[in-house]
Amino acid sequence: MMQRDELPSLLLLPFPPDPSDRSLLNAAYRPSITAALSKLKRPNGAAQLIVGVACPLLHGQFVRSKTLSWRDAQALVAGLYGIISVVCAQLSIGTEMDGGPGSVDTTVVLIDHSRSKRFTEDFRPAIETNNTVVVDLATFASAYHPWNYIFHVRNELGLQLYQTYLKLAEGKQTIMQEQLIPVEGGLTMNAAHKAGSAPTSHVQTSTYPVVCLGGTFDYLHPGHKLLLTAAALLLEVPRKDAGGSPSTYIIGITGDELLKNKKYAEYVQSWEARARNVIVFLSRLLHLSNSGWKKGTQPEIDEKDGDFKAFFRDGTILVHCVRIQDAFGPTITVQRVDALVVSGETRSGGKAVNDKRAEQGWKTLEVFEVDVLDADEVSEEPTKTTENFASKISSSVIRQQRAMAKPGTKI
Repeated sequence: MMQRDELPSLLLLPFPPDPSDRSLLNAAYRPSITAALSKLKRPNGAAQLIVGVACPLLHGQFVRSKTLSWRDAQALVAGLYGIISVVCAQLSIGTEMDGGPGSVDTTVVLIDHSRSKRFTEDFRPAIETNNTVVVDLATFASAYHPWNYIFHVRNELGLQLYQTYLKLAEGKQTIMQEQLIPVEGGLTMNAAHKAGSAPTSHVQTSTYPVVCLGGTFDYLHPGHKLLLTAAALLLEVPRKDAGGSPSTYIIGITGDELLKNKKYAEYVQSWEARARNVIVFLSRLLHLSNSGWKKGTQPEIDEKDGDFKAFFRDGTILVHCVRIQDAFGPTITVQRVDALVVSGETRSGGKAVNDKRAEQGWKTLEVFEVDVLDADEVSEEPTKTTENFASKISSSVIRQQRAMAKPGTKI
């Protein structure tokens, strides 16, 4: 059984502004995020925070045929990780997984919930999944527990969401008053849409049985978390009783040999450590169990040399990490891939992959580009903060900091 201070904490954020651009997200959420991170920072240990954001993300009349706007969803995640990185830079908080004392490993979880959603008094939450990786508030309350602290926003929408959540989570954990912490909310603004124009959230995105992503994933930080989350949102999750193949999330992780010339290469994590951290992070988005993490937070991983696998949601989702030794990885060796997620830095790689696949007579992949994290869009002190911000979203800077921290090291 985990000790209470080893448990994750929850920051429950109410509905985002509409439109959810970076400046409006910053105004709405930064005070709450700052308060939670400040409370969790401790000099003698690391902490973990789940930021749960309620938002009417999914559309569709039936549970098993939900759709979402990938562009809007990933933009919301990017905006939140941008704010988290800026706040951590200003408070000198480490952001990477296993960051050690003074760090807060933060994960953004999107929760499908609308203001009009009502639960009757006799409602009992249970895990009910749909064909996406996004879950509703009742499922979140059923699967995410117990907590160290629960932070809730002290405004009308925040209190309504908090009270609904507590009803749904009743019986999951004995919570003392000291664990329930109100935090200040920011200013949420909603703009009216022009006549005849639909909100962009109504522009729905196809989901795919097999999604691929590649990267180094050294010292897993908010930039990595955004990429991994964005790609997971594209998964088309089959029904448990469908009897077919699981949705497959293939993650190509750069092999150790290709990283020997990186700056501070001696501080690069092993491929095994990087693959394990990727799966542990994704388990926070994909693992659902009525027992929560009472028995621990580590997923079951089938580990072979250069090939790690983990199943989630009763076998309907397979996360498959493979070692790659070139720029293409499994995208040109595995024919059954549908979508590829890239960052702005790897945009050209998406075209190169499709050119190679076309040469082989294979179908080309749908390519999705994830937004970048940008300190200037959410920082009140762009020059000073941008310098510190880089240490929160750059593996090379994290390695440099670790090298400098080693006694007797000259940089």
